[in-house]
Amino acid sequence: MVTLNEIPRRRYTEGPTPLQPLQRLSAELGGPQIWIKRDDRLGLTQGGNKTRKLEFLIADALNQDADTLITVGGVQSNHCRLTLSAARVEGLGCHLIVEEDLGPKGTALGPAGANPPENTGNFLLFDLLGADSVTMLGHGADLLGEAEKLAEKLRAEGRKPYVIPVGGSNPVGALGYVDCALEMLDQIAETGVESPTIVAPSGSTGMQAGLIVGLHSAGSEIPVIGINVSRTQAEQEPKIVDLVDSTARFLDLPSVPREATVGLGDYFGIGYALPSLEMVEAVRLFARTEGILLDPVYTGKAAAGLIDLIRIGRFSSEDAVVFVHSGGVPGLYARTQAFA
Repeated sequence: MVTLNEIPRRRYTEGPTPLQPLQRLSAELGGPQIWIKRDDRLGLTQGGNKTRKLEFLIADALNQDADTLITVGGVQSNHCRLTLSAARVEGLGCHLIVEEDLGPKGTALGPAGANPPENTGNFLLFDLLGADSVTMLGHGADLLGEAEKLAEKLRAEGRKPYVIPVGGSNPVGALGYVDCALEMLDQIAETGVESPTIVAPSGSTGMQAGLIVGLHSAGSEIPVIGINVSRTQAEQEPKIVDLVDSTARFLDLPSVPREATVGLGDYFGIGYALPSLEMVEAVRLFARTEGILLDPVYTGKAAAGLIDLIRIGRFSSEDAVVFVHSGGVPGLYARTQAFA
């Protein structure tokens, strides 16, 4: 087994993020004891779960003498924001390639805000952080293909680019959540939370896969339920399993049982990053009861899933749930019309 201490890593957060009880929300829903893992408080600009992945990805880039980062994502990508922030911290160049969101009838949405104005949310931060370039492509474009073309161009100019996939979700990036799983186990033991279930957003799969592998490496049987933000269960679970398997192999761990992977596909609405009424309710409920802001793309929809699971009786008052806040709050300010 390869330990995380043997793998190069940068540090962008001071200490563990809080694990705190949500007593008022729990009382409001009349269900399980709900706790929240505050990964919205991770380091780099405005925080979020990609920071954990970037600690390993940036270390790998520096280990390869890279001088420029290239990454890809949606038009309001939290991952692009945080990759750019890490580049500024490390003195690296950074190029972003983003795709437009898609409206419910195959066209970019207007008033509902699928493609917000370029000066809002994360797109504003791309500008403030000084991205070397931001290339906008149509929905469904081959983002990684374009990233590789740009990397070839930069190599021809004598640069040393390092390409990071969507969400930083590869075995190196997933190590950030292998580490988070171990951090959470320590906190769960300290706080005395009994037999919890972890509920987390599931998008590019790096966070969920890392948590599953980290718990597996520690011999823990705590289940992880992913709430898919862009795909059906049948589409998402093979993607999670693939990254679980490749991350376990990277760490020379025994294989992880297939049943450890659950990605529920009932809550992403009409599409990735497109608002839903359930998301709006969940964001308002967390804010009103606990003063915690969720984002509309990941945590808002994952919270909507958690709320529905409580209402249909998946969890009882005797259960405990740890909800992972993956950050992304700047995206909230780009989609204000969803809450009008």
